[in-house]
Amino acid sequence: MIPLEDAIAALQIHANPQKAAEMKAYHKVDRPYFGVANPVIYDAVKEWRAALSLEDRTTLAAALWDSNIHEARVAAAKLMVQARINPDDAVWDLIQSWVPQFDSWAIADHVSGAGSRRLLADPSRIDTLEAWTTSEHLWTKRAAMVMTLPWTKMNNPKPQDLEIRERVLGWAAEYTNDPAWFIQKSVSWWLRELGRHDAPRVWTFLDAHGDKMKPSLRKDASRNLPPRS
Repeated sequence: MIPLEDAIAALQIHANPQKAAEMKAYHKVDRPYFGVANPVIYDAVKEWRAALSLEDRTTLAAALWDSNIHEARVAAAKLMVQARINPDDAVWDLIQSWVPQFDSWAIADHVSGAGSRRLLADPSRIDTLEAWTTSEHLWTKRAAMVMTLPWTKMNNPKPQDLEIRERVLGWAAEYTNDPAWFIQKSVSWWLRELGRHDAPRVWTFLDAHGDKMKPSLRKDASRNLPPRS
């Protein structure tokens, strides 16, 4: 087991006070920042992953998250990124426990990357995300779209994958009624990625719901679409 103090020290040794101040101003969230670049965090996480069992990684991730340090929370999320984990209920439970605490897009997106692996491992967990789509917490609501991004990138989706894709597009249709920029941005991101693989479906969505989207985000959603003939 790697003590929390040692893990934090491994990040803090690379601290950059000027960068930390810039990060705090950018993210607009009052928490400690070390000013450490993501690749440095990833290198530390790679070493921890190699040295720890899944149980110990999960324990360390929980402790890093609870420290409330920006870089430690990023590291916590990256520790949980793994395609094959069996059993993975403890990891999924930990990820779910973090979602209501999201307060910035950067940390939310790192955790959502870990969460998406657990959804791919057990797509029935999409049912949990359904409840998130009506949350009053902006970042929880947004996470439902971001965690399901893998379903936009499938070249040969199976019937059950197409069902999930349509289910999420139903959420997206409701999200276009929400004026919050980060909510509509999650929709445009989803559509932009889907446009690489199923352009006709994105055009159909935009024809039905695009007028409710902010113009810049509608444009973003159509970025990967070929011109209509």
